[in-house]
Amino acid sequence: MHIISFFHFPMIDRSTIDRIMASADIVDVVKDFVSLRKSGVNYKGLCPFHDDKTPSFMVSQTKQLCKCFSCGKGGNVVKFVMEIEQLSYPEALKWLGRKYGIEVREKELTQEEKAAAGERESMFLVNEWARDFFTQTLNDTVDGQAIGRSYFRRRGLRDDIVRKFQLGYSPESKDALAVAAHAKGFEDKYLEETGLCYRTSDGKILDRYHGRVIFPVHTISGRVVAFGGRSLLSGEEQKKRGVGKYVNSPESEIYHKKNELYGLFQAKKAIGKEDRVFLVEGYLDVISMHQSGVENVVASSGTSLTKEQVRLIHRFTENVTVLYDGDAAGIHAALRGVDMLLSEGLNIKVLLLPDGEDPDSFAQSHSPEELRKYIEEHQTDFIRFKADLLMKDAAGDPSRRASVIRDIVASIAVIPDDLTRDAYIHDFAGRMGIAEDTIVNEVVIHRKRVRDGIREEQERERMRAERIAGSAGTTPAGPQSAPQTNQQSGPGGAPSDVDPGFPSPDEFFAGPVSVSEEARFSSKSPAEKKANACERALIEMVIRYGGLPILVHQKKVEQKFYTGDNSEEEDSMPEYEVEENSPLVAPFIYQDLDNDGLAMRTPLFQNILIEAANLADEGNFDALNYFKMHENTEISLLAEELTDDRYLLSTSQSKMYTPDEYRLAEIVPRAINDYKHSLIGIEKESLLNELREPSVQENHNRVIAIMTRLQEINTLEVLFAKILGDRVIDK
Repeated sequence: MHIISFFHFPMIDRSTIDRIMASADIVDVVKDFVSLRKSGVNYKGLCPFHDDKTPSFMVSQTKQLCKCFSCGKGGNVVKFVMEIEQLSYPEALKWLGRKYGIEVREKELTQEEKAAAGERESMFLVNEWARDFFTQTLNDTVDGQAIGRSYFRRRGLRDDIVRKFQLGYSPESKDALAVAAHAKGFEDKYLEETGLCYRTSDGKILDRYHGRVIFPVHTISGRVVAFGGRSLLSGEEQKKRGVGKYVNSPESEIYHKKNELYGLFQAKKAIGKEDRVFLVEGYLDVISMHQSGVENVVASSGTSLTKEQVRLIHRFTENVTVLYDGDAAGIHAALRGVDMLLSEGLNIKVLLLPDGEDPDSFAQSHSPEELRKYIEEHQTDFIRFKADLLMKDAAGDPSRRASVIRDIVASIAVIPDDLTRDAYIHDFAGRMGIAEDTIVNEVVIHRKRVRDGIREEQERERMRAERIAGSAGTTPAGPQSAPQTNQQSGPGGAPSDVDPGFPSPDEFFAGPVSVSEEARFSSKSPAEKKANACERALIEMVIRYGGLPILVHQKKVEQKFYTGDNSEEEDSMPEYEVEENSPLVAPFIYQDLDNDGLAMRTPLFQNILIEAANLADEGNFDALNYFKMHENTEISLLAEELTDDRYLLSTSQSKMYTPDEYRLAEIVPRAINDYKHSLIGIEKESLLNELREPSVQENHNRVIAIMTRLQEINTLEVLFAKILGDRVIDK
């Protein structure tokens, strides 16, 4: 019997869909997967669909839409759930129904509709049934109580914690689960693919976890994706029988170990609240810390930390405390994981427990208050941790000391943020008593070495792809060689007819694709990319300063000599005043372009410019707040993206620099000229390409016309070089 003939997959009626859509809030749903912060009228966070280093995932609560301005994925709340959980349209609605307590009304589907339900969902359903089987065995059978329950109690776990993590027990009988699954109509295919069972050489189906206590592994949203089973045999007996202490689910269609963090489902709210996560190694480390009141904790499940796991953490917080055993293995794991966390831009602290302790035993032997106090008092930044640890063995040995310094420099070098990296360099140089320039030089050398290695690897991959393509008689596909389609896929990858009117991600937002997305992912020419960057810089001027006057000057003040007694006068900021009849930024830009018969190339940008110019002429126009709260979501999200100021100058720094709003007479004309110069570059590139065409080369008159125009362009470029000081925007 096929598994999907046992389960009823729904066709959901329209009234139920309407109730779900009316109840579901996209911000509430996205927060289950991404740590969001308020940004104007919208929210932003790291995109869950690609490796996002800076927040580019925007969520509009007013429009109930989301969109990533890097990878382009987004949509309404149903589309988001479909993408993040890899669900079909009806299953995403059921997911939302469960979240908001809405009973989903469904009708029986035809055999053809059932067949389209897909293997992924079937595997999830088998896992969820198995979880219930294991928990029922633990709670309702004699062996479960006597063996499984007693083990958890010996480990000091309360019954409510056992229920919270859905712990269970698999009977000693080698085929107990298989027999029960067959009785429920499950096919062997899904028992094997999920790893719940395996087939012997003589064709028997046996349970993978028999005689073990069970730890289910959940996705972020709480679906059971895998299991871990711990043997209850003694270490000597395990060796005698040739069995491992832990047995985990194998890789499958739904489970990739590198992508999962144990305990994240239970910890995500606490991580968001505390804005910190504790990273441990094992199942019981997570569970015992939860029981002690520290809930913002996850585990890498005994494996080396992966980039995918680090990026998963980064979606919820930038602050990580690595909490490992105090033995040699724990120290090695902590050192190995720190560099990977640093390379993803996270802020790292390290805490090693006393030798012989792990987070499980330490949490069990200390009160919640003692545990929290110990963590706060003993966690340290990674430089102090590495320096104190490694320098112990290098004392009195200059050669080993230099080696340790290079090791720590290698960790500093992977930090992507310049300001953070500089702060660590300064701190480390002071701690080691080394000239800061020396550390800077070592960091530069290391970063160059890493970049060169990456380029070499990319070149090897390119040559390998060319060889493979050449042997196959094909041309290697470029980044955009595969056609993209917006057709909505149903279960199993088949086109879905559940909701044929369901729009593609790009259709959720009116207007053209944002320039940031286009510039990053298109295959446009260098001149096109430069023009996009210049146009983007110019529209940023409009959004930031559209209603401000261009001409201002610093007010003259009477010269004073300070003795240091009057701190208020010493800290006073310079004052500025507007020159009479000064033009405003947006009308000035619009008029300047219009005088030359030019406009913004992107229609959305031109609409913003016209709107800003009209509103500025009416007076008292706050362009930045206006566009951040614009009724067009595309415009409001663009304004947030363009004006995301991460760093603010201190008062003392502000006195050293003139704010941009008082230098508009300098920077606005420069932005305009940058844009005009880039348009000339596009024309020049187009003419040169045309000149290479054989048909054009045969047309003498056209060649003369092109050459004449190229000479004019060269003259213009010389003039622009003088105006711009040989500098133009090039991003």
